[in-house]
Amino acid sequence: MSQWPSCKAKRVLAALLKTGWNMKRQTGSHKTLSKPGWGDYVFAFHDDDEIGPRMLARISKRTRLKLSDLTSR
Repeated sequence: MSQWPSCKAKRVLAALLKTGWNMKRQTGSHKTLSKPGWGDYVFAFHDDDEIGPRMLARISKRTRLKLSDLTSR
């Protein structure tokens, strides 16, 4: 069982932006995020999409997002 809860995509995107990722460009719903020293990451979700625990774990693996980044306001 994953430690990650499911949550809305806009909440995940806000947490990524807060942790140092920047919006590089956007094409439709695909947002390319960049962070110095890291490769680009394509965030391909609509704001109201519910992202499940497995996908959040995959996002975390690529971006080093932590559970505490999602829960802190």
